Amino acid sequence: MSTEKPLLLDTVANAAVDYKGRRVLRSNSGGWRSAYFIIGVEVAERFAYYGIGCNLIMYLTEQLGQSTATAAENINTWIGTASLLPLLGAFVADSYLGRYRTIIIASCIYILGLGLLTLSAMIPSISTSNYLGTNKVRLGSSELQVNLFFISLYLVAVGQGGHKPCVQAFGADQFDGEDPAECRAKSSFFNWWYFGICAGSSVAMLIVSFVQENLSWGLGFGIPCVVMVIALGVFLLGTRTYRYSIKKVKSPFVRIGQVFVTAIKNRRAKPSEIVIEEEACRTLPQHSSEQFKFLNRALQDKVCTVNDVEEAKAVLRLVPIWATSLGYAIVFAQTSTFFTKQGATLDRTIFPGFEIPAASLQFFGGLAMVFFIPVYDCIFVPIARAITTKPFGITMLQRIGIGMLLSIICMVVAALIEIKRLKTAKEYGLVDMLDVTIPMSVWWLLPQYVLSGIADVFTMVGLQEFFYDQVPIELRSVGLALYLSIFGVGNFLSSFLISFIEEATGGDGKDSWFADNLNRAHLDYFYWLLAGLGAIAFAAYLYFAKSYIYNNRKSTI
Repeated sequence: MSTEKPLLLDTVANAAVDYKGRRVLRSNSGGWRSAYFIIGVEVAERFAYYGIGCNLIMYLTEQLGQSTATAAENINTWIGTASLLPLLGAFVADSYLGRYRTIIIASCIYILGLGLLTLSAMIPSISTSNYLGTNKVRLGSSELQVNLFFISLYLVAVGQGGHKPCVQAFGADQFDGEDPAECRAKSSFFNWWYFGICAGSSVAMLIVSFVQENLSWGLGFGIPCVVMVIALGVFLLGTRTYRYSIKKVKSPFVRIGQVFVTAIKNRRAKPSEIVIEEEACRTLPQHSSEQFKFLNRALQDKVCTVNDVEEAKAVLRLVPIWATSLGYAIVFAQTSTFFTKQGATLDRTIFPGFEIPAASLQFFGGLAMVFFIPVYDCIFVPIARAITTKPFGITMLQRIGIGMLLSIICMVVAALIEIKRLKTAKEYGLVDMLDVTIPMSVWWLLPQYVLSGIADVFTMVGLQEFFYDQVPIELRSVGLALYLSIFGVGNFLSSFLISFIEEATGGDGKDSWFADNLNRAHLDYFYWLLAGLGAIAFAAYLYFAKSYIYNNRKSTI
């Protein structure tokens, strides 16, 4: 018996096995020995994603010859797709493949996409660098190059869709929440996880964008591909050390979807009769939710349980906050498109003979986030706590609202700086001289990037916390999906808005708000419009946030 006690203490409490399906022990599996491999994969994935995404606007306009508006629409559509595909990836992983297999398959698709992307950039364009008219619009690239490029780009989105929802969850699976030491290590894991995300994306914005603009686009796309190949190899090296979850439950996406489908099918049934029947069987909790009673129709014929219905109600009550957050997501979509195009027209000289890529300015948005997070925790929260007497200083919804307000201010600042840029171009007679840099420092754009980064600390982090905290524990994956879908739908709305404005303002030979010659465009009008739309969304958000009732211990507004 003396040998059994240490063995029992060494056994992992949660349902986990090793790569051969055997019960795992803490001493030889999981923990940091496994987490290092997984964090490394995430650093590489974020490096690859931002390595191609941060400078995409320049490739589409300068190499493929697309108009500024078309390029922005394509980027927003791609990012929107990449943000929504994790919903499918999570479903496939939870229901069929498991996280480990999904990560491997997604990584292979990712690498295939990056490899084909590199190949597409190396195909010489059939068209020459001819330009037409005063706007100097470049003739399009070869059909083969364009088709291969977009196929590759969406393969990357598919790979990212399988990768993103699984890697973090798989990393968290390596720590036993029932063990105090591993529970503390799990909290540290999430800190280093976020640091890895920031590190991977920041290095990509600085280095890869420079390689793309100054050396070769093929090399600039090839580097992320090589990094992902190495990362997959590193991930596979950790196979023997990983803990694999063996919990078999119906996917929460399936459960919630079944509630809505069943409720619609039973829409003619009387909810009162169903409730009476369930109460007679003592299956309905005494304090069942009073909201969204129409979903009780799903209880008929015992297709769905009361718990399933309550889960669906818990998700449905988050919809107003989700919908009013879309205005922020539309603003967020601009940092990798029009902000970058603005920077390309300005003086980017650091010292004689060296210019920074316009896309590298996105690094300062990430830097603002990294810098302001400790400021928020160590300075802002204690001051707010002293004023409000609330343990977290401000509530989750207040945090989100502050970020929304900052995003509106960001658009106002961006509009004012764009007005100055246009004025400077006119003063120096450079309106139609596209090859001449406007004598205005690119650092004028820094405030809008910094404001965007600080807004992210409030709203992005706040939204993630809110949608994670305000759903039952079993629905945490659904909460994360709702959070990600805000930015997916926001990018699609941004693409639609750009397309509509381009059509409305560019007719009869006039220069649209997004003219290829930015000196004749009116990005300032667009930024004012986004500020106005953001203000309307913010007002609606305040209305719903004020009446929102938190469902658990965290805080109240």
